[in-house]
Amino acid sequence: MKNNVRSLSLLLGGFYFFYFALIGIYIVFLPKILSDLDYSAFDVGIIYAAAALMRFVTPFIFKHLFHLDYRVYLYSLLVILLSVLLFSWSMEHFWFYLIANLIFGAAMGISLPYVEAISLKALSKLRYGKVRLWGSIGFMAIVLGLSLEHLFASLIVVASLILLFGAIAGKEHPSQIKSEGEHNSSFSLIKYAPLWISLFLMQLSFGGFYNFFTIYESEIGISLDMIRWMWIFGVICEIVMLYFQGPLLQKNLLQVIKITTLITALRWFILYLFGQNVSMVFLSQSLHAFSFALYHTAVISYLFLLYSQKKLAQQFYLGISFGLGGSLGALLAGKLYGDNLFLYESLIALLAFGILYFTKKEQT
Repeated sequence: MKNNVRSLSLLLGGFYFFYFALIGIYIVFLPKILSDLDYSAFDVGIIYAAAALMRFVTPFIFKHLFHLDYRVYLYSLLVILLSVLLFSWSMEHFWFYLIANLIFGAAMGISLPYVEAISLKALSKLRYGKVRLWGSIGFMAIVLGLSLEHLFASLIVVASLILLFGAIAGKEHPSQIKSEGEHNSSFSLIKYAPLWISLFLMQLSFGGFYNFFTIYESEIGISLDMIRWMWIFGVICEIVMLYFQGPLLQKNLLQVIKITTLITALRWFILYLFGQNVSMVFLSQSLHAFSFALYHTAVISYLFLLYSQKKLAQQFYLGISFGLGGSLGALLAGKLYGDNLFLYESLIALLAFGILYFTKKEQT
């Protein structure tokens, strides 16, 4: 049994490593290239909104029409590879690149929930963090090591390795995610509406960071190399949290979600006040340990307890937060881009906390 868990951990770690390395290329380097190609801030927002929007649409389709099984999951991995092949060809043509991003967003929104369901089912909370941190290492490695002249080749290699590790993990351990008595039609968002609204607003507040942090700091006068290290430092703090977060997840998960949401509001406010101060930006990046690592693990663990439809709950989390929240967040950030961008993001995160503050812990 221990050997099986160890084998699964290695496969899942490989998947997370390359999946989030791909995310690193996508959110750190591609916006800069788009800006260099004379895409406006609003054009960049539309592109990233399109990919995120597909993550929101897919769980509703699966709720009524499809079941997320290994075959569908494998197709999604193949489509990820296809979409990144389209990126280099289409990037100079807005509408073609938009279509490629729609395809990419849909595939990414299918594959990760499937793997998260495997991880949460097969691994303890303590072990989950130690496996999931390989995603953070992958993100950091690509941000630190990638040169722009090798960007498109790197996209293809990374997408191919996602396919390799993901396909083996899903094929070798399908029993971990069999849907025992799951009825997708009974899945309810309304029952826990304040939670879902807060999850949406939390990710909405990340729109300026994920899509415009590099551009924002560049225009202030911070060098691209320094911005790269800012990203890396945030990920290092994330890795440390993922490794040591186990005891925190044994506590009231809803309380953890509330606290990390409030910390995120503080994080954006620091960026608003001190975006030109390198030391203070690094301080704000240290809070990524809470606003992403601990928050994300607490949320997926809490949803895993709340719902019997495990994979669908993870799809809706990805869809409503990173999908709808990410999509509208990208558009909103593109529209509001300017000196006050992170003040608005801070207020949005504060609203997410306010809605969640009066939510009571569910007995599961």
